[in-house]
Amino acid sequence: MRDLNEIREEIDRIDDELITLFKMRMDCAKEVGYYKLENNIPVLNLNRENEILDDVQRKGDEYGLYARLLFSNIMELSRALQHNIVCSGKELRDKIQNAPVMTSDNITVAYQGIKGANSHEAAGKLFPEAELKSYKTFGDVFEAVNKSEATFGILPVENSTAGSVSAVYDLILQYRFYIVGALGMPIDHCLAALNQSQLSDIEMVTSHPQALSQCSDYCTAHGYKTIPCANTAVAARDVMNEKRLNLAAICSRKAAEEYGLKILDEHLQDNPHNATRFIVISKQLYISRDANKISLCFSLPHVTGSLYSLLCRFNSLGLNLTKIESRPIAAKDFEYLFYLDFSGNARNNSVIDLLSQLSEEMPEFSFLGNYSEK
Repeated sequence: MRDLNEIREEIDRIDDELITLFKMRMDCAKEVGYYKLENNIPVLNLNRENEILDDVQRKGDEYGLYARLLFSNIMELSRALQHNIVCSGKELRDKIQNAPVMTSDNITVAYQGIKGANSHEAAGKLFPEAELKSYKTFGDVFEAVNKSEATFGILPVENSTAGSVSAVYDLILQYRFYIVGALGMPIDHCLAALNQSQLSDIEMVTSHPQALSQCSDYCTAHGYKTIPCANTAVAARDVMNEKRLNLAAICSRKAAEEYGLKILDEHLQDNPHNATRFIVISKQLYISRDANKISLCFSLPHVTGSLYSLLCRFNSLGLNLTKIESRPIAAKDFEYLFYLDFSGNARNNSVIDLLSQLSEEMPEFSFLGNYSEK
């Protein structure tokens, strides 16, 4: 058996040769890019790529699958180079570069629920001077923005304990509105009941399903029957209206005060660091100067390893993915739309290049926005 240092020396020598050959291959890919630009030929040619990858896998013998993965990454990089040469995604580039900064003058903001709901509080934090309008469902908030009844809509998308709000992600992918802002807000739940009620009287609690999930350990420990409702503020209002001594709401302190309830217990959430992330939706694209998060949606080509290849592009640029969510496509068996968040500013050259490339290659691609998260 050879000495380890001897093996490493040979690896270093082979790596030097590979680097030289890689540079030569990329030079050829560059020439191909200029040829495609001159002759108006699309950058992506899936048939040719698959033929090459099949051949590479066959020639790789026992390392065939590894060789396929290596060459798949090389092709991703070659395509990225060619996209930059042909200036792919011109429409998207223009839209991003010309996007105005959001203003808060004379605006109306839609939120789901009633006064005292967490969405109402988030709307007030983000738009303290705006007119706030209440809507019954998440879908109603999207429709209010769609019909220009509201300039912006505020919606919860995920909670640190209960996870994603799937209904909102489905609506994001359906409407494809822009996300122009976001807020992470600590959520502190309390147990609120009629002034005549005592803690020992409570047998049932009502709240939004997300809130019930966030306080599931507390409810189980006390043996409470849980009753889901539209949101936490509605729960507080219902408790006041129903006048039942054994019924309490899981809601915020503000909601309890708004509907005249007595707080029986506090800090009910299972996770002491419980927080909900809210987004701001708009029909108009706005990009703030300090934008630090980008959202996209797309489906994937029917090619083995397509998601891995996509993620490699982000990795090669050192971009940090913060969220990836898949949702089934209606009327298509086992096909999915992907929602993706990553850190970055779309006006950065390497980032806008990547977005432009993806806009040309990914089916059902939508740039959903670049915004700052508070």
